[in-house]
Amino acid sequence: MATYDLLNMGRSGIDLYSNDVGSPFVDIQSFAAYVGGSPTNICVGARRLGLKTALLTAVGVDPVGDFILNFLNHEGIETGYIPRKPGHNSSAVVLGIEPPSHFPIMFYRDNCADNQLTIDDVLAAPLNDCKVFQFAGTNLAKEPVRSATLFAAEQAKAAGAKVVLDIDFRPGQWHDVRAFGVAVRSALRLVDVVIGTEDEINAAVVKATGQVNITQSQTDTHVAGDSRAGIEQMMALGPQLFVEKRGADGARLHEVGQAPVDVPGFPVEIANILGAGDAFGGGFLYGYVNGWSHYRSARLGNACGAIVVTEHGCANFMPTMERIESFVKPYGGLD
Repeated sequence: MATYDLLNMGRSGIDLYSNDVGSPFVDIQSFAAYVGGSPTNICVGARRLGLKTALLTAVGVDPVGDFILNFLNHEGIETGYIPRKPGHNSSAVVLGIEPPSHFPIMFYRDNCADNQLTIDDVLAAPLNDCKVFQFAGTNLAKEPVRSATLFAAEQAKAAGAKVVLDIDFRPGQWHDVRAFGVAVRSALRLVDVVIGTEDEINAAVVKATGQVNITQSQTDTHVAGDSRAGIEQMMALGPQLFVEKRGADGARLHEVGQAPVDVPGFPVEIANILGAGDAFGGGFLYGYVNGWSHYRSARLGNACGAIVVTEHGCANFMPTMERIESFVKPYGGLD
């Protein structure tokens, strides 16, 4: 029997969210400080729902690292596998909020600690004592964390854990979108489940030759392509399930040998879309770990994402199961 339901690996940081909702970025007067980073958010979301979770990230020997660890410890997440990296900084993200569609985001990750995770750090973590190991595509952007992540996925899979990749495409962390695709595809032989959006799917299958059609914005990067064909390409490399996040339209499940299945979302008024996909990941993995159907797991993920888009931040606002049950009741529950 595994000690941990879920072990997440990847970036962590302090998220500074604008308190001046609706104001242009240049007019922001103050920010609220939360904890963030995709695998960290997913870990917190799953923990709030009831999973026993551990986090493999790294922080600096600095007050921001203290801030992150203090929050995680209060959440009941196992932090004993989080090394501190002298000479490296805990990372930060600054975010504006101009609903319904403008959410500028800036990453400050130069010399960041979580990019310094090593194979030795992985060997100290419970890869052979977890049910599910989840990592983010951003892990593959730099060394030594790239090799450490691939090694962790190998170790987890060999120990019998399910391996889950959240594509987590952050274009500013890569020198070339084609390099992102190469790195993600190299990991897929180790992956059982992939979670991603249309843009992330298209970025992951961009080849090293030919024209890449990319549209940059302050919030995201749009990568043109045929997402259905991209999913088929990725699944041919190993994964058995692809969970496509579709925003307000919910999710779509692609399983080997079966027709795609749409999972409807929940209608809400959007306050802030940042972190909604991570909330989905925490909810989906709760159901996945507990043996729920993929449909019901995705429905829970949709509910988590819908709640978080009505809030100011992400990790700090992840819902409990009690709140989920109250939220979905008017919609007939999760089934």
